[in-house]
Amino acid sequence: MPDFSPDLLGLSAILGIGLGIFISSVIGRTIYLLTHPTRRTYAAAVARERPGDPSEIPAPDGPLQFEEWILESRNLKLPVWDIRGRSPVGPVVILSHGWGDSRIGALSRIPELARLASRVIAWDLPGHGESTGTCSLGTREVDDLLALLARIREPNSRIVLYGWSLGAGVSIAAAARDVRERPFRIDAVIAEAPYRLAPTPARNVLRQRRLPSSWNVPPAFWLLGLDFKVGPSWLRKGGFDRAVLAGRLQCPLLVIHGYQDEICPVDDGRQIAAAAKDGKIAIIEGAGHFGLWTDEAHAGATVAAVTTFLARV
Repeated sequence: MPDFSPDLLGLSAILGIGLGIFISSVIGRTIYLLTHPTRRTYAAAVARERPGDPSEIPAPDGPLQFEEWILESRNLKLPVWDIRGRSPVGPVVILSHGWGDSRIGALSRIPELARLASRVIAWDLPGHGESTGTCSLGTREVDDLLALLARIREPNSRIVLYGWSLGAGVSIAAAARDVRERPFRIDAVIAEAPYRLAPTPARNVLRQRRLPSSWNVPPAFWLLGLDFKVGPSWLRKGGFDRAVLAGRLQCPLLVIHGYQDEICPVDDGRQIAAAAKDGKIAIIEGAGHFGLWTDEAHAGATVAAVTTFLARV
């Protein structure tokens, strides 16, 4: 047997402890980054010389009228913009933003949607914008969206859920809930740049930031209680998979996806649309994860897809 000196054993122990501390710190940092995204607020919009609320959107028909109020859900305070649409006979459209975004991100979508809707609702998901709480990566946010729907629903109103990225999955999951858990009808869902499982965009976002993304994401999700192999039973049985949930929808689904999306693969969008009983996908050639509404090269196709879909429903 090799004879290890006490000094060598001591050095090995120190190196092992150091490695353990390094691994733990990277996993801890990963958890923090995923649950505490950078907040996009009014001040951030103004600093970039962009509109900070619906009244600041340039509009030929005059400024949009809106109210701001707070949704209280799960002891959280979630700010809401309640915007009067320009079509009295249009649906109520609820906008749910993506990870690292906020209702500020809805401002690029609101002008066209307000033209088609009677009412547009945009809100800050937990841990984003000016809300309280932390991001739970598309799990508990579903309960918050259902609470929002219960708060704003009107008799005989048609409800369209529109979400992008994280908000797309939350919108699909909310509409897929059993009607006994949401005693109101949802008429359609629009999912922009959705993903099937949460680790996919998590890895891609970290990779784009040149951070570790392969070995640290699985234990981070396990510690968050979101491991899809050994986690809660409702996750293991397809409770998160957005394709599985799309298959439970009782309303039409439109998926809008950039062909060159490096955060949420276009194949995820295809699978989600194919799983729905009444699902369609509009693939925007040359587009990535961002800019579907702001890039002039892609905005026209995006608006056309949404307009055609809403006219149908």
